[in-house]
Amino acid sequence: MNGTPDTSRTTRDISGTLRREVPSTVGLLADPGDFAAMRDYRSFCFDHHDAYADYLRHVDALLRTLAAEGVPTTVALFDPDEYADYCTEHGLDPDTAAARTRFTAGLGGPGGLPYTGQPVEELLPLLVDASLRQATREYASMLLARARECADCGTDIGRASFERATDILRRLLAVAGPGHHHLVCSVPAPDEQLLAVLHAETPDDPSGPPRIEGPEGLEFVTVLAAGLALGAAGGLVLRSTTEGFQDRVHGWRLDRGRLIALNAASVFDAYCTDAETGEPVAPEPGVEYCPGYEVDLPDPHH
Repeated sequence: MNGTPDTSRTTRDISGTLRREVPSTVGLLADPGDFAAMRDYRSFCFDHHDAYADYLRHVDALLRTLAAEGVPTTVALFDPDEYADYCTEHGLDPDTAAARTRFTAGLGGPGGLPYTGQPVEELLPLLVDASLRQATREYASMLLARARECADCGTDIGRASFERATDILRRLLAVAGPGHHHLVCSVPAPDEQLLAVLHAETPDDPSGPPRIEGPEGLEFVTVLAAGLALGAAGGLVLRSTTEGFQDRVHGWRLDRGRLIALNAASVFDAYCTDAETGEPVAPEPGVEYCPGYEVDLPDPHH
């Protein structure tokens, strides 16, 4: 140390280092229809001669460049209708790059996914799935928030239903035992069909908690809670895979705010019927169709 300033680091070096520490968000148009809607803006860098496949190739190249520069990048779906509404709400000209940049900067929330080098064709269905799950969770949460209070005791039915759904999930997995568990909950709601899927891994050690993938636990509980609060006529299926045993399928139905266990014959009928056509489907070999078990404790207030 002689007190002489260190001039070895140039402005370009510092800028490059800072660039790698600033996250980036890339908005991705989900399909050719969304791409066509954005091509109506003159400032959009693609015109009517370009195809959606060309757009995807350029986005893929951009993502690879950002990754090569060490820039942490989130990719999220860019919805043209939401973009137009955003510009109207904020008084922005939608036919400008600045407006698109501002809108894209706010997309890196729960609906976005980190870019890890996968081809954009593989990333796109994951983004669509994440977006649908987010919309489902938000709608189910809205239904819970709007649930009335109990006329008899003043209990917040939305909150109570969420707590019940949490307990139900815990009991479902506790009784299912060790192995991999795939759960599906379907609830008909006023404006759309709510569907939640959960994957959980329960260890052999009974004291160890189940491992649930990402935000699936919250999504599942929220949808189930909405079904309980609405008194909707939905259903729940649990399929368990344990090494050395046949796969087991259990089923329940939602009925006026309760989760009722199905008998084995009803589980077989539900699992071996095409949901769209109503036609029977051949049972899978190596699968045991089992009755549901009690997981929803009686609620004397609701």
